[in-house]
Amino acid sequence: MARLRTGTATSAGGIVVRFDDGIPSLVVGARRRDAGVFTWTLPKGTPNSGETREQTALREVGEETGLEVRITDVLDSIEYWFVQRGTRIHKTVHYFLMEPVGGDLERHDHEFDQVRWVRFDQAGALLTFETERALVARAAEIVEPPAGRAPAPAPSHPTAGAPIGGA
Repeated sequence: MARLRTGTATSAGGIVVRFDDGIPSLVVGARRRDAGVFTWTLPKGTPNSGETREQTALREVGEETGLEVRITDVLDSIEYWFVQRGTRIHKTVHYFLMEPVGGDLERHDHEFDQVRWVRFDQAGALLTFETERALVARAAEIVEPPAGRAPAPAPSHPTAGAPIGGA
């Protein structure tokens, strides 16, 4: 049996947060995999030559969601393996907490078939990948409503690891 070659890949993305009546929501996107089957995921993408992680995250989130965003904090990175064209690839995705400052979800690019806001307490049931569900659960612990708004009661989330902090 032939052994697969190995490689590495890096991407960057974000959890874009808004508050409606003190309740936090985030942006997710869906890609059609098969007839009627969608993969729901966080926006992310591959860096262009010379881009920093932050620049990649801002550009990719903007392209994939149609929103203009700014980074408010650094989140954990996630790692996973996949096979593409005969190569086993170890991928690391660096995530940032973000807030929208403009744009419109209707302007999202072709990489997502659908883009929408979903409440944090509903995201776990929608997101396809466990690594992203765990990241969103950790992010839910640190998101805060804008100044002058009382926070909504915190939804109960299982703790998926160490707390997230800025770096």
